[in-house]
Amino acid sequence: MKKILITGGAGYIGSHTAVELVNAGFEPIVLDDLSNSEAKVLDRLEEIVGKKIPFYQGDCNDATVLDRIGNDHQLSGVIHFAAFKAVGESTQLPLKYYRNNIGSLLVLLEFMQRKEIKDLVFSSSCTVYGQPDELPVTESTPRKEAESPYGNTKKVCEDILVDFVKSKPNMRVISLRYFNPVGAHPSGKIGELPIGTPNNLVPFVTQTAAGIREKLTVFGDDYDTADGSCVRDFIHVMDLADAHVKALSFLENQETNYYDVFNVGTGNGNTVLEIIETFQKVNHVSLNYQIGPRRPGDVVKIWADTKKINQVLGWFPKYTLEDSMRDSWNWQKNL
Repeated sequence: MKKILITGGAGYIGSHTAVELVNAGFEPIVLDDLSNSEAKVLDRLEEIVGKKIPFYQGDCNDATVLDRIGNDHQLSGVIHFAAFKAVGESTQLPLKYYRNNIGSLLVLLEFMQRKEIKDLVFSSSCTVYGQPDELPVTESTPRKEAESPYGNTKKVCEDILVDFVKSKPNMRVISLRYFNPVGAHPSGKIGELPIGTPNNLVPFVTQTAAGIREKLTVFGDDYDTADGSCVRDFIHVMDLADAHVKALSFLENQETNYYDVFNVGTGNGNTVLEIIETFQKVNHVSLNYQIGPRRPGDVVKIWADTKKINQVLGWFPKYTLEDSMRDSWNWQKNL
């Protein structure tokens, strides 16, 4: 059974990907510093997959932790999630984002070279496109100046990976440019678990519905969109997890010194207000929300062209927006 290191594996996307790796016959090894996740996620993971998952608590910037994992396990590949990801916070604390997001990738690549681990799936983001001139965005859409330091770290990391693979380190790398992950595992045992104030829309929606928050603020209703709120491509986290497994399996059959990028989205855009409406309709709850001012760093509208990942990796989303809203609320209620 091939062992795959998941950095940030106790986090939202990492934990769901661990489930899909087990389902596909891989053995995930989880590294997480628990700065934006909780140890109990590992217990929930084990309930879902029916077996213990090796876990190391530590920082991906710490080479000694990586070396300990590499000495304990013969790793076949790495999926690198470990990064700070709050757009708003990154505009206030840019150095924190540059040090962690770029630094951890450098430490990880050096580790992979030392241990001769060939395969890497990197967690990138549609933020690398900035505000695109044409929609939907394809993988060849020009990357623009990032709207936030967070987005810029993903651009820089992609550039590092391109240069690294060109230097012939015997590596095979795929960068997955995520759109907006939502939803939770259908069991309701794992889902998005923000520590403190959430940075994504749907946890604000579910926490408001649960009465944890008094009301939800929609940042702007005067954008050039159908209802004035921002447009995003919302993808179910289980579909996103499946894309990582497909990418990893694809890499195994490629020549070394391989690099490519793939968009991971549904191919459709929905507004923030449509998300609220769908959540209310599917779950038969009403949300207390208000319109607030625009938020710095927000792109107005973006959604993916997914033809490349459909054709090359044979990946297609299986879950609907209604599924995402239902699973998100089911997870919140279980909390």
